[in-house]
Amino acid sequence: MQVVVFSKKFKDKDLATIQSLFDVLHDEGVTTYVYAPYLEQIEEKITFKSQVGKFEGYIDFQMRKIDFVITLGGDGTILHAVTEVRDTGVPIMGINLGRLGFLASIERDFIKEAILLLKRGMYSFDERTLLHLESNFPLFEDMHFALNDLTLLKRDTSSMITIHVYINGAHLGSYWADGIIIATPTGSTGYSLSCGGPIIFPNSGNFVITPVAPHNLNVRPIVISDNSVISFEVEGRAENFLCTLDSRFETITAEVQLAVRKADFKTRLVQLRDRSFLRTIRDKLTWGVDQRN
Repeated sequence: MQVVVFSKKFKDKDLATIQSLFDVLHDEGVTTYVYAPYLEQIEEKITFKSQVGKFEGYIDFQMRKIDFVITLGGDGTILHAVTEVRDTGVPIMGINLGRLGFLASIERDFIKEAILLLKRGMYSFDERTLLHLESNFPLFEDMHFALNDLTLLKRDTSSMITIHVYINGAHLGSYWADGIIIATPTGSTGYSLSCGGPIIFPNSGNFVITPVAPHNLNVRPIVISDNSVISFEVEGRAENFLCTLDSRFETITAEVQLAVRKADFKTRLVQLRDRSFLRTIRDKLTWGVDQRN
């Protein structure tokens, strides 16, 4: 089995957890590569019992047979890993060193058991839909996709913006708001949820359109089929607006025409025994827990 250990930033408080992961990978005879920028941060702090390889990025998935990507961090780390995995289909298993962790659902105390379950084949894949962005101006280089959401937001002024939204060419409506979110089911537990959007099951086949602080108070989040093409026209008093794909952003003007649809590939997340979406929702949102006592 060959894996890539992926993370963005080393924190001293996580040293024991990271050391434990590399010890278990060595003990189980797993061939291990480490994302190069992260390896530079940890190579003087971690004791490697066996040699680890350096992993540069997307092109290395085509050069080597990688079975899994193991991320260390939170959901943001998985979103970053997706920009390297892209359409290769390599599954991602997230170990949660962050806070909430809807995607990175493996807690640090479960690392040894998680690696053993991987080796024994005791897992399943949870396939997640992505968004694909199309525009009449070059944006986001060659990474026109998002696992969580696309947003259009005001940028240089306190004034709201107007976003005209079309579904399959038909006018849905005009939003006077601070912005708008187009979220996948995966992204429904992120920014969209904090703006009043619904939680959508991962394989429901939907997108959700959620306004950000709308002025027309009668508009509400709306759920649509993920076979839809959603297009936009943006206008406002400012010249520039913000367009984001997950944690990446670009500055745009009203001249930029945008449309989003379902991407042609999916991201595969490793689902271990007893780590279902329903359990994650219960645990992370403390549903059914009486916190008064």
